[in-house]
Amino acid sequence: MSSDRAALLLEEAGRAAGCTRCALHAGRTQVVFGEGDPDAELAFVGEAPGFHEDREGTPFAGRARALLESLLGGVGLSLDQVYLATVLKCRPPGNRDPLPEESAACEPYLYRQLDLVRPRVVATLGSFATALLSGRALGITRVHGQEQDVTLGGRRVTLYPLYHPAAALYTPTMLEVLERDVARLPQLLAGEAECVDATHARVPVADLAPPAFPRGEGRERQPVQLGLF
Repeated sequence: MSSDRAALLLEEAGRAAGCTRCALHAGRTQVVFGEGDPDAELAFVGEAPGFHEDREGTPFAGRARALLESLLGGVGLSLDQVYLATVLKCRPPGNRDPLPEESAACEPYLYRQLDLVRPRVVATLGSFATALLSGRALGITRVHGQEQDVTLGGRRVTLYPLYHPAAALYTPTMLEVLERDVARLPQLLAGEAECVDATHARVPVADLAPPAFPRGEGRERQPVQLGLF
């Protein structure tokens, strides 16, 4: 099964590599499709490539990647065991928030990735990815660490919002919260956690249509212009 999924992901990545569905293709260094275990039970989904991701071709790069790797190591996981992706596959200029037409152009690639990998837990990093996959435009400060049952592509998955590692790098209190939230991942993967929403009420399973995302709810900025990564 792994070889079949890997081949299909490679085929989809090839299609994305030549994508011209929105204006972002004109300024990219390369398409940042995704990487990781095609049979992963855990997937991480961020908002969009930043400066270093655009040049390296990986969904998470620099210090944010190192922090994510460290956090996973703390709970007995590695990057080789998960799947990494972003909603947008091309970097927005200046790391600005995605425009609705850019998100709409890239969403099919992300949904295809999740459909092929079939993770049991999808950890969304930041407000944008969380709102897209949950269908609810709530900020990450309100919903982080609160898992939800959702249906993506006809499959029930656990959606688990987290702060983005790039933001936590510069805010010690946010990093502490992120560490606590990540520590629950093994429990979620084992299916031992109760899914709740922001008010700690049971979230019903519902088929999600990708929502129109309101402006101003973008990802935590990656200060790549300062040379910190």
